[in-house]
Amino acid sequence: MGKIILRLDRIMADRKMSLNELSERVGVSNVNLSKMKTGKISAIRFSTLEAICEVLHCQPGDILEYDPQAENDSG
Repeated sequence: MGKIILRLDRIMADRKMSLNELSERVGVSNVNLSKMKTGKISAIRFSTLEAICEVLHCQPGDILEYDPQAENDSG
């Protein structure tokens, strides 16, 4: 089975937005956004995803990617 890969770091770099700025504008802690940025999460709330997309002017598919060849660590 493949896995979902988070591309938040790429979108943030494209938008030249820091983790601190995104955290303040979305209302999510730096720690949680950092975990999301590095792919160390197993779930995301739709409300958080909506807020991130609104702030970064992007679509969920810009942040989330499915890789059918990747191994899923959650086993």
